[in-house]
Amino acid sequence: MNLVSLQNQLDNLSFGILFLTMLIYWVGASFPAIPFLRNLGTTGMAIANLCMATLLAARWIEAGYFPLSNLYESLFFLAWGITAMHLFAESISRSALVGVVTAPVAMLITAFAALRLPGDMQASAPLVPALKSNWLMMHVSVMMLSYATLLVGSVLAIAFLFITRGQEIELRGSSFGGSGYRLTSSLATQNVVAASSIEPLKISLGDLGNTAVLEVPTAAATLLSPQRLGLADTLDNISYRIIGLGFPLLTIGIIAGGVWANEAWGSYWSWDPKETWAFILWLVFAAYLHSRITKGWQGRKPAILASVGFVVVWICYLGVNILGKGLHSYGWFL
Repeated sequence: MNLVSLQNQLDNLSFGILFLTMLIYWVGASFPAIPFLRNLGTTGMAIANLCMATLLAARWIEAGYFPLSNLYESLFFLAWGITAMHLFAESISRSALVGVVTAPVAMLITAFAALRLPGDMQASAPLVPALKSNWLMMHVSVMMLSYATLLVGSVLAIAFLFITRGQEIELRGSSFGGSGYRLTSSLATQNVVAASSIEPLKISLGDLGNTAVLEVPTAAATLLSPQRLGLADTLDNISYRIIGLGFPLLTIGIIAGGVWANEAWGSYWSWDPKETWAFILWLVFAAYLHSRITKGWQGRKPAILASVGFVVVWICYLGVNILGKGLHSYGWFL
């Protein structure tokens, strides 16, 4: 079996595994009493991650350069990054809901790359002169990893808005606390005090010696169960951690891109459409982290900022290359 045939089988296999994994996570969310579905979903994501890593390695061997030179390669690298970040997020959250929202994103990316892109866009081709640099691996790989990380963090924030039905719910506590955010537990003690119908309802739960306070308007408390509030709390916490990891990667990638641009074109920054949107993306997530660290925002407001970031990531990654003309298009669509 040659490497090209192996790649064709691996991309379709990755899509098929991710599709089945998505269904497993969705069934597991609908029937949480079935214990083995979460582990089965995690296994599926790990296998898909390994398949895509093998595909990229085979591509690297076949072409002789790091596989990030065209849209097909970058899409699979992005999907690989999302599955890797999923495994990390699931390991620290212990929540199967992570897979409910990340598996469809990874599946759709692989479906588009494997089933919708024409054959000539999937085939490897000689590098254009500007890409013949060691900076290809440094800049592009870090940028793609930052996209994958920020997408996972953002989609978890969107899930938070869905779980809370867009209501104003402020979470009080340390976002980096391991168990300070746990609102539901068989060991928890729940005290509910409502001063009046217009004052916030404070729900205090002690979890193994730690205390978290969740302020929920009384009307919202009648709509959201303690389980849903605890799930929302976990999503808010994990989303913050993942975005906190993705932002430094984005910063490093932009700096590396500036150095490479100076080497290739004689200028660190030229306000190319890709550069402009990368700067906008950096500002969005800088505002997100600033609001959480300095202003102490938690819950709905930063989740809305992260949701905006989800859209900006796709504009920066795909929108510029589809609709814009600039140094980063490389003839993928235009």
